[in-house]
Amino acid sequence: MRRVMVAVGLVAALCAGCAGSGLPQPAGNTTPWSRERFLRAHPPSGTPTAEPASFGKRVGALFSHDTKGDHFCTASAVDSPKRNLIITAAHCVHSGRGGGYLTNLVFVPGYRDGNAPYGVWKVKAQFVDDRWAKNSDQDLDVGFAVLDPLNGKNIADVLGSNLLGIGQGFHNIVRVTGYPTSSDEPVTCINKTTQQLKYQMRFACSGYPPGTSGSPWLTHYDPKTKRGEVVGVIGGYQLGGVEDQVSYSAYFDDDVRKLYERAIAQSVAN
Repeated sequence: MRRVMVAVGLVAALCAGCAGSGLPQPAGNTTPWSRERFLRAHPPSGTPTAEPASFGKRVGALFSHDTKGDHFCTASAVDSPKRNLIITAAHCVHSGRGGGYLTNLVFVPGYRDGNAPYGVWKVKAQFVDDRWAKNSDQDLDVGFAVLDPLNGKNIADVLGSNLLGIGQGFHNIVRVTGYPTSSDEPVTCINKTTQQLKYQMRFACSGYPPGTSGSPWLTHYDPKTKRGEVVGVIGGYQLGGVEDQVSYSAYFDDDVRKLYERAIAQSVAN
């Protein structure tokens, strides 16, 4: 359970973007390559190392009560009709078999050096699959949380939100951004995912210690809409991994979609 110290729109862009980013450009094509497009054509070899993230207001740190204590997990804003939903790992909001939902949680998007530039948002309700709650099923280590409004606005009104990517396969170029408990700024890394187990994905990049559970795996970023798809979160196998150079995520399939719809239905009802 090395990702979390407690029983519990990502990025402004996947890259510098295009021209001027230092990436080789495709011959005979006037459209510059984005970082994601380049990596799809030239997948990285070896294991890269996460770097400090200078962006990422849709990603934030999870705290208990307020920002005076340690942040223990990561979460991010995800699309919903009420514009009030975040996604994280199930073990960040529910302790699993024999336990219950954690209480008095707050989400602090864009947290950096003790500052909360987009506010401190109270968690109103959390949602995990019943099989996580009863048996700590690693294939369902995904959770959603509804946030209370802040200053008359919902979280997506302030940050925007990313889409939820269901059934996107095991092989995607993703950017993973998260908050190590030992740091007051986020780290980020891009690499290609692979399949680890039947319902588990693998992401190789050094630099994801405790605190990065729940970090979103963002793919298919559209610079025009400034939105991507969250296709995973650090968690699942080994609660996300026991070594900081390899991370895991439960595969986002129909079970995750049903949980998402349940969270939406509850948020609309309230």
